[in-house]
This record gives sequence, C-alpha cells and structure tokens, in this order.
Amino acid sequence: MTYNSEDRIEALLASLPAAMGDLSYSVVVVDNGSIDGTVALLEGRTDCTVVRSTNVGYAGGMNRAVKASPPSKTVLILNPDSVLDPGCVPAMCRVLEAPEVTVVAPRVREEDGSLSPTLRRGPTFLRVGGLSFTGRPAFSERIEDPREYELEHEVEWAVGAILLIDRARYEALGGMDESYFLYSEETDFSLRAKDRGWITVYTPAAGAMHVGGASGESSTTHTMKVLNRVRLYRRRAGKIRAVFYFWGVVLIELRRAVLGHGKSWGTIRALVRPSQRPAALGASKHLVPR
Repeated sequence: MTYNSEDRIEALLASLPAAMGDLSYSVVVVDNGSIDGTVALLEGRTDCTVVRSTNVGYAGGMNRAVKASPPSKTVLILNPDSVLDPGCVPAMCRVLEAPEVTVVAPRVREEDGSLSPTLRRGPTFLRVGGLSFTGRPAFSERIEDPREYELEHEVEWAVGAILLIDRARYEALGGMDESYFLYSEETDFSLRAKDRGWITVYTPAAGAMHVGGASGESSTTHTMKVLNRVRLYRRRAGKIRAVFYFWGVVLIELRRAVLGHGKSWGTIRALVRPSQRPAALGASKHLVPR
C-alpha cells in the first residue's frame, strides 16, 4: 500500500526478486490517493499491478490488495518504506509451514542498521503507560531486550510493516479491521488469530530494513494511534475495564504534554471531546471510543 511514497517505493520493489528467491509471486500495490508522483512511477513499471483507491486507511488498502491478488497460499504485507534482504521470504515461508502458525514477522533493522524493536506483548491495563524503560514485561507492551530477537519464538503481535500471513486464514478472519483506519489493525488481527489458536511467530532467520516514520508523525496520526489503542482494549476487555484504561491514557498523555510532547495536547482534546476526533475513525459518539 502506498501513500505519497514516490521516494521509497522503488527501493522496495528492487529488493523483491532477491528476497523471493525461487518463489513465484505477484506484486499488487494499492495507492491510497497519493498526490505526488507515486502512481505515475508505478504505472511506468512492468513488475507490479497498481490499484487506485481513495484514502481508505492502512487496513483498507491491504484488504484491497489481497482481493486484487491472484490465488496464493500466502500474503506478504509490506510498507512502502521497507527493503527486504535476499532470501527473506523463503525463510519466512518455512516458519509458516507449521500447522498453527498464521503470521510470521522477520528481524527488522532501522535505516542506520540498528535493531528495530518490532515485537509486542498484548495490551493490558498495567501496560497503558508504555513503561518499556522499566524492563518489566508486566508494564511494557514493547519488547526491547535484544536477547528476545536472537531466537525464533511465538509473540502476541508484531509491528505490521513486514508480515507474512497465511492467506486462507487472512480471509477466514475477514482480513484486517478497516474501522481502525490507521494503527492497531495488525494488533487486532494477530490477537483475533490467537483467539482461534493461530499464532504469530518471530524469526531472526529472515531480515529486512524499515525506515519507519519516513513521513513523520503528525498530531492527527498520534491521536489516531492513541484512540485506536483505547478502542482495541475496549473491544477485547469490555466497557467497564475500558473506562479505567481510557482515563489512564488521558493521564499518560497529560504527563507527556507537560514534559514537552506537543502533539499530546491535541490528543487530550480529542480524548475528552469526542467531536474533535479524526472523522476517519468513526469514533465520535462515545467518550470511551468503540
């Protein structure tokens, strides 16, 4: 899926032949209404099919790409600012051969070569503050210990920039939930898969690079990220527990704002005044967003 990705998408496409090895594959790119030269660039190539779309969000774009793809056993979801290492996809496919494995995440590095901590634990009330600096799993959703990235193992979910997914199970789950629009869709997908006994596995045998935040985070996208975390928690934990989670998020954002995180002020306003929430989320009717 692309959105104003003119400066990044060619590097990704150039990495695919070596990354795929001897596998047969097709490439479908859904463009979510880019206003730069992305579409013209893509339509000038012969190694991908372009689907033009309005901006239906990340989940919407991925669902449209899967629907436009020819029959396949797997779906490889890629952010346009990713670059895959040679042999990456066959290594992920080998992990996906295990009966219960449904999602495979590779080892990802930042543009400077450092490890990108893409693995995550499931959302809980104690993890509402994102206290990863404590090093305690009970308080931290993000997994930052480098030792956790050395061995292949099951995880609750992983950042959705680069994921290989069993296509039949992707479709059985109804794809990604488009109501999130942006952020939390991969969390929701892996957790719904786990509810059925289908797991997500991380493997260091496959490598890739993800620029991450290449377009920067705006006040709106930060607000979407925070609101969707609350929505995800409410959908899984229920309204009563979500009320406490919601006010915990408000306090965390207030602390961040006081400490100088300017985008948090707009997020606080959107949290306590539903009418100010991004319309794309459809979450403006209830104080604790659904």
